[in-house]
Amino acid sequence: MDIKKIALFAAGTLFGSAGFKLLSSKDAKKVYTQTTAAVLRMKDSTMETVSKVQEQAGDILADAKAINEARAVEAEAAVIEDAAEETTEETAE
Repeated sequence: MDIKKIALFAAGTLFGSAGFKLLSSKDAKKVYTQTTAAVLRMKDSTMETVSKVQEQAGDILADAKAINEARAVEAEAAVIEDAAEETTEETAE
């Protein structure tokens, strides 16, 4: 049983060393570099999209405020018109 444990330890150490060398090889470095470059491109693209959405949201907000202001002016004009009609009717009676 002790030999089995020693063999497993030795195999694990060998596999770990080989894996470490594989992960630090030139080919692995190229893969890491390409992956990082792709992530950076994706980040830039995402940030452009976020900026466009923020600009559109600002435009939508400005349009919505303009609509609400126009409705408020119309409502105020309607109240003034109703008050003027009531005054005209009272003086006519």
